Amino acid sequence: MTHEAPADTMSSGTSQPDLTSVVVPLLKGVLYREEDAVQWTALLQLQPRVRDYVAVLALELVVDEAEGYAFLRSRPPAVEGAPPLPRLVRRQPLSFPVSLLLALLRKKLAEFDASGGDTRLILTRSAVVELVRVFLPTGSNESRLIDQIETQLNKVIELGFVRRLKAQADGGAARSAQEPVYEVRRILKAFVDAQWLADFDQRLAAYRVQLAAPVTSEAEDE
Repeated sequence: MTHEAPADTMSSGTSQPDLTSVVVPLLKGVLYREEDAVQWTALLQLQPRVRDYVAVLALELVVDEAEGYAFLRSRPPAVEGAPPLPRLVRRQPLSFPVSLLLALLRKKLAEFDASGGDTRLILTRSAVVELVRVFLPTGSNESRLIDQIETQLNKVIELGFVRRLKAQADGGAARSAQEPVYEVRRILKAFVDAQWLADFDQRLAAYRVQLAAPVTSEAEDE
C-alpha cells in the first residue's frame, strides 16, 4: 500500500510551513514576531509565495523584519489615473480625537527611539493624558477628560496600534489602586511615516485651531 506525501512536505520528511496558515492570520490583522515566533518564521520562509498569493487579491505584503511585524494593504493601481481596485482590507475613517492621539503617540515613539533606550515604549494612562491635555481648553473636567482619553485609547487598541498591559501599582499607593499601562506598538511607524512627522508642527497648529473652534450643535446643522 502506498502513502501519498502531503504537498507541503520536503523529501527529507521535514514538514514545511503551510501557506494557508500564514495568509489567513494576515487577512485578519497584523502578524507580530513577539506573539507567534513559529508563524513569523513560517512567514519569512514563505514570503515570496505569500506575496504572489495576495497579489491575486489586489493586496501587497508589508514585512518589517527589524521591528517584527507584517501586514497586508491594498495595492495601488498599476497605472496612474486608473480606477481604484476593489478593497479587501477595509479602510476605517478615524475621528479627530483618535487621529490626534495617534499623532501624539507617533511623535512620542520617534522621541523615544532617538533617545536610544529600550525598544518598547510603555506609557501609563496619566502619561497619555498629559500628552493630550496641552491641546484641550484649560479647566477641562479631569474625570471627563480621562474618560474621553480612555475611549480614544480603546479605539487605538482596537486598531492594533497600542496594547494594554497588566496594570502596575503606583509607587507608594495602595496595591488595589493600579494605573492602566499601555505599550505603543511599533507598527504605528508604518502608518504614520517620517514624511508625515516632518509636517507635524503644522498639523498640530491646525489641531489647536480646530480644538479652539466652538462646537456646532446638531440642531444648528439642521
